[in-house]
Amino acid sequence: MAKITAPTTKAPTQTTQTNLTISNLTILRDNKKIIENLSTTFKQGEITVIMGPNGAGKSTLLHAIMGHPAYTTSGEIKLANTLISNLSPTERAQNGIFLSFQHPAEIEGVKVSHFLRTITNKHRELKNLPPIDVLSFQKVLEEKLSLLTLPPTMLKRSLNHGFSGGEKKRLEILQLLLLEPKVALLDETDSGLDLDGMKTIAQTISKLHKDHKTMSLVLVTHNPKFLEFLKPNKVIILKDGKIMHEGTSESIKKIEQKGFAAFK
Repeated sequence: MAKITAPTTKAPTQTTQTNLTISNLTILRDNKKIIENLSTTFKQGEITVIMGPNGAGKSTLLHAIMGHPAYTTSGEIKLANTLISNLSPTERAQNGIFLSFQHPAEIEGVKVSHFLRTITNKHRELKNLPPIDVLSFQKVLEEKLSLLTLPPTMLKRSLNHGFSGGEKKRLEILQLLLLEPKVALLDETDSGLDLDGMKTIAQTISKLHKDHKTMSLVLVTHNPKFLEFLKPNKVIILKDGKIMHEGTSESIKKIEQKGFAAFK
């Protein structure tokens, strides 16, 4: 039997393939400048945390990356070698960008299970995968629900209608687990959660990151406690629409001790 040898040419690394790169990004809303000339890179497989005082532009940055129509932008946003700055929010989602909302909308009359299966099959279609049938999807959902300590009865309710803050945040993460995007933008996923809820969501995100090592996770948070359950690769501190600091997780200790004033 002939011996099979590995190719001598080195395969290109995936890191350069799905980085989200922001270059000279300026963001306006109602003609008011919120972010000015911001450049950074969210690397494939890394967890990046964005922190900063209220009004710094953290949520604005995530919404602009997703293409929210309320914002006008200049500069470039690229996913790998694809320029997405000129794409609609739907097209950006189809390219692998996911945004978890700080305040998810309530839609009465749309059953949670139907919504989840619809968006899952749409993303499977984009990946040239066959649709998942109802029974198979039910098994997948039960597994994901248990991770987030959500009751199966939630699937029969209207989307976010009458949900508590914690239930809404868990449902956002459930969508993340099902869609498995290239880049996940999580806008204050921990807000409104008690300690147990915060720990459950942080551990779920951490497990997702370990299982999908090529996914880039970008989290906006005000709460250093939330980050005790995660291990971010990079910490970005925004103030007045500009990056005042980029560092490692060691920056979090400095924030806890001295606040954002420690960074000039």
